[in-house]
Amino acid sequence: MGVDIRELVTHKTVTFDDLANKPLAFDAFNIIYQFLASVRQADGTPLMDSNGNVTSHLSGLFYRNTKFLEAGIKPIYVFDGKPPQFKRTELIERQMRKEKAEKELEKAAELEKWKEVKKLAKQTIRLTDAMIEESKELLRAMGIPIVQAPSEGEAQAAYMAANGYAYASVSQDYDSLLFGAPRLIRNLSITGKRHHVRGGIIEIKPEEVILDDVLKTLGITRKQLIWLGILIGTDFNEGVKGIGPKKGLKIVKECKSIDDVIRIVYEKKGYEFIEDVKSIEQFFLNPPKTNKFKTEWREINKEKIIKILVDAHNFSYDRIMSTIEKLNRIQTEINKQTGLAEFM
Repeated sequence: MGVDIRELVTHKTVTFDDLANKPLAFDAFNIIYQFLASVRQADGTPLMDSNGNVTSHLSGLFYRNTKFLEAGIKPIYVFDGKPPQFKRTELIERQMRKEKAEKELEKAAELEKWKEVKKLAKQTIRLTDAMIEESKELLRAMGIPIVQAPSEGEAQAAYMAANGYAYASVSQDYDSLLFGAPRLIRNLSITGKRHHVRGGIIEIKPEEVILDDVLKTLGITRKQLIWLGILIGTDFNEGVKGIGPKKGLKIVKECKSIDDVIRIVYEKKGYEFIEDVKSIEQFFLNPPKTNKFKTEWREINKEKIIKILVDAHNFSYDRIMSTIEKLNRIQTEINKQTGLAEFM
């Protein structure tokens, strides 16, 4: 989900070549959810093994990261830790929406309304603890570093980008900017041609968003950007009904503090925030983070990859071996050109 400020944000299209030899901090949960939503069968259901276990996330991680490494991109996956207390309400609401969608999905399937089934299937996505652990195992087996965030992965990724550990934060959500990421890369994991919900084909390309450019264009500070996010709605609060990006921007330009935002919203809309928005503001400004991590790209573990994908989840041995051979060629080429130590 995240804050929706797309209509206000300036961005430029980038290519894999533009990002070559650059370490990128991926918001792992955000990217894995994308794979769960996009890597699907024709009827809209996720990929599954013979035991009915979902494998869309593993397929996405394995093949897309191979493309990243082939292009010289150096991914670092940052995983969520403990969510802040004020996010629990949002998480409960998401759970309720999923349960509602599951009931509607069951009815649509019974009536053979396949277009509706395909749409509803994406609303029932669940990322389980088992999926998270096997995602970590697969990434390690591919030699890709992972970082465990103390709280929000997006906040940790933004910290890494702001302090030189990574070139940019990678996520579909604009919350990275509120957390202070100097650069945000979007669409990297879903690049390519996609069927539009209204029909037709659209081509999705990677985008780079520069925080300083956004603030300069909008004529606001990062604090005001956070207030704007709070007005529209973030992962931690539902926002103010009737206030969109443009109206919200006008309001925050009148404000010098979060107290001003609260007062103006109450006076103009008769609306009181049900969340502790002062705590949310401070969380965006100073979230829990850590510098106790290593970003080392290691040699691949062929046996481990086969065990996870082929033995445990029935992936095609021949296809997995073909991709492993590609990964080996990539690694050999890296060693020849720069030495593994320099790449690391």
